[in-house]
Amino acid sequence: MAAKKSSDKKPKAINVGIVGTGIGGTHFNGYSKVPGVNVVGIVDIDPARAKAVAAKWEVPHAFTNHEDLLELKNLDAVSVCTPNSLHVPISIDALRAGKHVICEKPMSSTVEDAQRLADEAEKATKKGQIFMMGLNNRYRGEAQLLKQYIDAGDLGELYLGKCGWLRRSGIPGLGGWFTTKKMSGGGPLIDLGVHALDLCWWLMGAPDPVSVSASVFTKIGRKEWERRGSPGTYDIEDAAVAHIRFANDAAIMVEVSWILNAPTTGFTCEVMGTEGGGRIEPNFQIVKDLHGSPTDLIPSAPRINGHEQEIVHFISCIRESRAPISGARDGLAVQKMLDAIYRSGESGKPISIS
Repeated sequence: MAAKKSSDKKPKAINVGIVGTGIGGTHFNGYSKVPGVNVVGIVDIDPARAKAVAAKWEVPHAFTNHEDLLELKNLDAVSVCTPNSLHVPISIDALRAGKHVICEKPMSSTVEDAQRLADEAEKATKKGQIFMMGLNNRYRGEAQLLKQYIDAGDLGELYLGKCGWLRRSGIPGLGGWFTTKKMSGGGPLIDLGVHALDLCWWLMGAPDPVSVSASVFTKIGRKEWERRGSPGTYDIEDAAVAHIRFANDAAIMVEVSWILNAPTTGFTCEVMGTEGGGRIEPNFQIVKDLHGSPTDLIPSAPRINGHEQEIVHFISCIRESRAPISGARDGLAVQKMLDAIYRSGESGKPISIS
């Protein structure tokens, strides 16, 4: 009998735990589609929810704290899918326990904590561990295809980006952790803006940010909170706009909102260069000057779900011992930009980024 080819070998089995069962559901969906990956434990602070989700997902272990999860002897990797303020302590505990980690965006609720996690991730990387930021929009089919055009030089030197995510009325968990700055770090900017800004910045080559000028608004969200008689807190912004400059003289404009009387809403991401431009949404499009005439091209992008593909990428990085597309440096850089936008909005002055 002929020997089996190396490609026929079963992939290395990887056991994963998920901390947080909200957005953690998208991580579970991704893991369930990767051969050889087993979700062996989940964590939720609500015991009843933890038990119910574990039963639904057919996961053998349910816990109410991540420390118990990390005690599992066969655990290889952890998805951190908690409120923003808990990303850093849980990720650091998992890294120190020798686990690979994928952390949901944003990296933290503060730059100081994000720096601590970045430092810890650097130490873990030297030991062969993988730390990855869950910046799922990078892994969408349109984003991957547009990046190929950019890396091939088809758009020339990229020097201007426009991105954002506007909602007329879409405040998540009104009165809960989303609208409590101590837990979230902010409102739509840190929740939605992180997606748009990271994608645009990554497409443009991740240049070093040097300064930010921004405006941050809280005008109608608190009134809506009071009108509904919602419990809890609302001490975050409704909307924000910003202009970010980079060391290579490029710039990105950002606009985000949870509640805004905006004629146009939705997710946007556009990049413009010396030889052409590209757009992710609302319609995937490439702009090129062909034969002396501006031409709109509509390439057929592969239908790839970003949430699922980022998990596929995370597992492949573990198995192949390679650096992820979205690492700790990226998470920290985006956190610094978000922080500078908030500080510029509060002070009414431009803010330098070291």
